[in-house]
Order: sequence, then C-alpha cells, then structure tokens
Amino acid sequence: MTTPAKINFKVYQGSTFSEVLRWESPTKTYKNISAITQAAPMVISTTTAHGVPPNWRVKVTNVLGMTDINSTDNYQIVTEVTSTTLTINSINSLSYKTYVSGGVIEYNQPIDLAGYTGRMQIRSDIDSSTVISELTTANGGVLIDNTLKTITLNIPATTTAGFTFTTAVYDLELVSAGSQVTQFCGGVITLYKEVTR
Repeated sequence: MTTPAKINFKVYQGSTFSEVLRWESPTKTYKNISAITQAAPMVISTTTAHGVPPNWRVKVTNVLGMTDINSTDNYQIVTEVTSTTLTINSINSLSYKTYVSGGVIEYNQPIDLAGYTGRMQIRSDIDSSTVISELTTANGGVLIDNTLKTITLNIPATTTAGFTFTTAVYDLELVSAGSQVTQFCGGVITLYKEVTR
C-alpha cells in the first residue's frame, strides 16, 4: 500500500488555484549518457531513448570529467526533452569541467495513468460533514494527462473568491480503471485573503 504524500497548499482568495502533481513509481530507470554540453542551460544526451517526461526529476551519477554534475541525492528538473536529450534549465555548466565519458541519468518511472480518475474534497476539518469544495475529473477540477504523466488540480478564481476559511484540510484520491482507490496525498490548505476585490 502506498503511503499518501503530505502536501500543504496555499490558496489565494479570488485567484485561480492550479497545482501540477506527478506520481513516481518506486522502480528506478537508468539511461547511459553519451554527452553533456558546457552550456547554459546544460543539455544531456543519452545513448538510447530515455523516456523521461518534461518537468520530471532526474539525478546524474558516475560521470567522468564533468564531475560537478554528479550527485548522490540531488535531483534536477528536466525542462525540455527530445527522445535522446534532456535540458536542465536550472544548471549553467559553462564553468564545469569538460565531459569525458560515462555516467547515467537515474529517475523513478512514472505511473501509467491510463484510465485513472481523481476526486478531492476540501473540508474545514476532517470530522466536518460540510464539503467546502469538491474537485473531480468529471467537473474539470482534476485533470489527468497520461502523456505528460501529470495530475493537475484546478480551482477557478470565482470559487476561491467565495472561500472564507483560514485553514482547511483536503485529500486527493485517484481511482484506477479497475476501481482501485489510492489516497495520493492530503494536507492543510491555507487561505490568503485578497485585498483587491
């Protein structure tokens, strides 16, 4: 059984709330590196198709030469991809040593989201019988994209404008095509009141 992630959100009253989530499996994938540019941003080339979706996190290890990029625990977000390249916009490698050889990119495989739907409720507290807001795949509050491997939560500005709580609680459940329910995440939502209204 998967332990739900604890994720706390901030909602700004009268503003659109949009949050993109990603579901990683525990299975690691390793792809051999063939080149790394000394550039801003840095681009990594792989020997075969890597399968990393855009905005997924990866770790680089065992590179020879450009050892500045090696990491035991730091992940970087991939901002652009082709089938065999990954661009990491947050890294300026101009001053790094020249890439010599070797190395792998390591990442957790995305969960296949085909057939999944989502549902989320916001309540003042866990024991409250009143639902402040409900997001579902059917009402457009939970958007699931199996190509990009994303789960996007959306609350329109017209809805957040009516929120009056200071803090509330929520959880997000994902339901597979076979009706298996997974509590994906939950936590506290803090509302920041708007001045311009």
